[in-house]
Amino acid sequence: MAEVLVTLGIIGVVSAMTVPTLMQNHQRKVYVTQLHKVYSEFQQAAVQYMTDKNALNLREAGLTTNAAVDTWVKNSFKVIQDCSAAPENCFAIGEYRYMNGNAIDIFGNKVNQYVISDGTALYVTSVGDGRVNVWVDLNGKKGPNIIGRDVFAMMLYNNGVMDDNPCDNNTTTAPLTEEQREKAFQDYCVAGTNKGACWWGCFGKILNDNWEMNY
Repeated sequence: MAEVLVTLGIIGVVSAMTVPTLMQNHQRKVYVTQLHKVYSEFQQAAVQYMTDKNALNLREAGLTTNAAVDTWVKNSFKVIQDCSAAPENCFAIGEYRYMNGNAIDIFGNKVNQYVISDGTALYVTSVGDGRVNVWVDLNGKKGPNIIGRDVFAMMLYNNGVMDDNPCDNNTTTAPLTEEQREKAFQDYCVAGTNKGACWWGCFGKILNDNWEMNY
């Protein structure tokens, strides 16, 4: 009887040590799977848009204003809620954090904000030159609302390729290099200081690591 109790105790200790890690790994895979879905759907929608417009790139196709982006999103995705006038209905305004716990104020602008059918909240705006900012909260207002976990910033480039943004205002074409993505990851995603109002880098790290959340 004593040996059984000891064995059960050991099993309990091991479970207590391993189960949280397993749960975290599972949740990361869920986030990455959903992120990959958004990534793929946006690239497909961009290619279809250029094809429909008989254009060589998104700028030539006319995707250069927030009004054009709004029409494109609503035609390309199943939008179940338009929160452009009330972003707090789509996003957990005031609750967002970096992985190091630092607060960041995002999603407050009242333009081009949506929830699509799978529950993903989107903020999609034109840069003006054919590039489009695509910011996502993969599970809407639900937690953890942490940059690099369920919240990501991506950019759809003029050629229809989705990638990260090195925040240097000079990079206008994609794909980025692994070095550019890694630098953005270290400077913004890891640093968690909102340096230069930039909070990119997390998505690029996942691209570099072949769709694994290894950080």
